[in-house]
Amino acid sequence: MTYLPFAMQGSGAYFKRFERRYRAFGGTHFSCVAADDPTLLIEKRTLQRAKRTLLASDVIYLAGGNTFYFLSHLKRSGLFSTLRQFAQRGGVLAGLSAGALMLTPTIELAGYPEWDRDENEIGLKRREWKGLNLVPFEFFPHFRRSTRYREALSAYSKESGRTVYACPDGSGLVIEGDRFTAHGDVWQFHEGHTSRVGH
Repeated sequence: MTYLPFAMQGSGAYFKRFERRYRAFGGTHFSCVAADDPTLLIEKRTLQRAKRTLLASDVIYLAGGNTFYFLSHLKRSGLFSTLRQFAQRGGVLAGLSAGALMLTPTIELAGYPEWDRDENEIGLKRREWKGLNLVPFEFFPHFRRSTRYREALSAYSKESGRTVYACPDGSGLVIEGDRFTAHGDVWQFHEGHTSRVGH
């Protein structure tokens, strides 16, 4: 299993926690590759080693953090295309929060709604907001079951024409081929309509 944090700084403690958690489920080999590692841009050998590590994994776990920063560095380093290659080979990509947004067609929901968004401090241009496009919907993490959030996401789905799945912490989705499984409290927003698909 390879842990891919949104930033190198401070990732050590999170990686150790990740390793402890998944060793209990039978994981035996763990690696950590940070997309913003500056040596990826200046040392070809380091970049090739990182790509080999990713492609040799059974599971790649994309962690949470600032979505704009994460996507920018995945693309700058060249690891973004490696993730797509990994997925096309049938590898398992798991995402938490920002990591989950990477799997969708666009990270636009990282900046919406205005009262609960990531700041685009890195200045990632809108044309660069495209995600891996591995699923045909958008995703909203840390969803709160309030009228305010439901109305905002309902309006977004109507205006964008795209389906949104929203999960409170502790819930999630598993996509395997054409199979869709909702775990926990999962909400769907489609063309302005709201429905609960998991519980």
